[in-house]
Amino acid sequence: MSTPIATAADLLNRNCRPARDALDAAEAARLLALVPGWSLEDGKLVRTFGFNNYYRTMAFVNALAYLSHAEDHHPEMTVTYKTCVVRYDTHSVNNGQGGLSDNDFICAAKAGVLFHSAAVKA
Repeated sequence: MSTPIATAADLLNRNCRPARDALDAAEAARLLALVPGWSLEDGKLVRTFGFNNYYRTMAFVNALAYLSHAEDHHPEMTVTYKTCVVRYDTHSVNNGQGGLSDNDFICAAKAGVLFHSAAVKA
């Protein structure tokens, strides 16, 4: 068993792995505090990322797609000209009924860093 996730850095230092058990509401709320800007909506971890233009939006979408492939954990994305809404959940938990797992919070933390590193560039 791996060490518990206590900080945002712990999330960033982990990689996704197959998940079977969903997090309970208390654990999901605890992990939510580690990923600023994210919220829980309809059982999913959700954040809207805003950009200055379509080019920056698509650059983020493509970088997130690459990250998702590397982690083998893929979000739902709704892309518009200046926004990308990202929704994470884990389909394999709860006997295939879905829910949240550590993987969702790991990817959320990494997506946040990706956004902030891109946002500081002109």
